[in-house]
Amino acid sequence: MPVKEDTATQILDAAERLVQSRGFNGFSYAHISAELHITKAALHYHFAGKAELGEALIARYAARFADALTGVESRFDDAPSRLGAYADLYLDVLRDKRMCLCGMLAAEYQTLPAPMQDTVVRFFADNETWLTRVLEQGQAEGTLQFEGPPGEVARMIVSGLEGAMLVARPFDNVAGFQAVAHHLLAGLRRASPEPSQSRNG
Repeated sequence: MPVKEDTATQILDAAERLVQSRGFNGFSYAHISAELHITKAALHYHFAGKAELGEALIARYAARFADALTGVESRFDDAPSRLGAYADLYLDVLRDKRMCLCGMLAAEYQTLPAPMQDTVVRFFADNETWLTRVLEQGQAEGTLQFEGPPGEVARMIVSGLEGAMLVARPFDNVAGFQAVAHHLLAGLRRASPEPSQSRNG
């Protein structure tokens, strides 16, 4: 028989779904209590308050995303493929009719508790650091070309993908997101040199 998830994990799973669909300010402990059929006292036992729950959510999401990036590095060697796989991480979330957890939280940044604000910033900073390394790799191996510092281009990629998710969401337009992601990354790929034409007639 499958092992039943512990209560803390069930709470985190329910809260993550709610944040990704309604935002952090769009749900309360009452929503989780009703969904899991547990008391609010049980919720407070595991997470003293909503701020503590939010911190735990971001920490788990960031750790899972970091593991996914490690998986990308193990599956793909070249920079363009790594960038494509990175965009696919966002695509998978959108296909599940959700949004990036930290993207949703960023939209509510000013209303979040300070510790949550710090962890959201750290999530995006870690993503930009990873992308910067991939962009530098692509420059070195001659597979990517772009203007400006790699760090600025990394921020453009994150901003572009997060924005594309937000715009695609109200239209339920996964294909639209894919098109934006494709054009965003295609502009970074160095074109292969044209094969030399024979001059002999």
